[in-house]
Amino acid sequence: MEKTKCLIIGSGPAGFTAAIYASRANLQPILYEGIQPGGQLTMTTDIENFPGYPEGISGMAMMDDLKRQAARFGTDIRSGIATAADLSVRPFKITIDGSKVIETETLIIATGASAKYLGLADETKYAGMGVSACATCDGFFYRKKTVAVVGGGDTACEEALYLASLAKQVYLIVRKPFLRASKIMQSKVSEKENIKILFEHNTLGLFGENGVEGAHLVYRKGEPDEAKVDIAIDGFFLAIGHKPNTEVFKAWLKTCDKGYLVTENGTPRTTIPGVFAAGDVADPEYRQAITAAAAGCKAAIEAERFLLYG
Repeated sequence: MEKTKCLIIGSGPAGFTAAIYASRANLQPILYEGIQPGGQLTMTTDIENFPGYPEGISGMAMMDDLKRQAARFGTDIRSGIATAADLSVRPFKITIDGSKVIETETLIIATGASAKYLGLADETKYAGMGVSACATCDGFFYRKKTVAVVGGGDTACEEALYLASLAKQVYLIVRKPFLRASKIMQSKVSEKENIKILFEHNTLGLFGENGVEGAHLVYRKGEPDEAKVDIAIDGFFLAIGHKPNTEVFKAWLKTCDKGYLVTENGTPRTTIPGVFAAGDVADPEYRQAITAAAAGCKAAIEAERFLLYG
């Protein structure tokens, strides 16, 4: 059985930033890249809001930079997925790929959250070419263009309002005949001139030559007055929620009603001393690369302090 002082699960901005700090503190961390090496940013074409890249950078290139920086300081970066955990006593035991067990004195969970998709083949086909799950990340690229947002809750309304400040036209595609969002959000969306709510519409697919140019919709699916509708759009935003990747750990750690790991206010400390959570796995609110990186920094510093002082 292999032993380490610091084990990091996840390879997004939180995981790699934690690795950089932990390595520089001589914790000799082991990092497993997880189910999506590089995290959600590898699905983003251009990043223009991360400090230090004045000309912007692709998500893949930025994550490669972070990976090389972590490796430079000695992080042992490995491919593998955490499939089981025993956090009952220290050292904690983490099973990788169903077989290999790592014993660790401290654990940093940076497994992120996965955006929920509709399950359309076109979502994969146009990934990075008009399909996005983050208006804050990608909205800037759709200034004075036409976009669609899928969803009927507060998140969808927030995304639609944000995009309405940039885009020429925003369609809000809602499968129900009403919005699930709070009354305040409903009012804001309804009053916005360049937001058009398409109630009782479902998305069938997307179309376009070199990127998204439109969406195929169906109105009142399965009803006698069912009708096919096409809309011309430049961007298609999913806002039907995120699922934090906590399955392996939720038997041991406290989660909020949305399933995100609960940490002590303003820190990455979880309910188990020596176990820390960083990035989107513990952040249902901001979900940005820069906030994830900051949380990774905090987690590594906390792990170092824990090893020194308990």
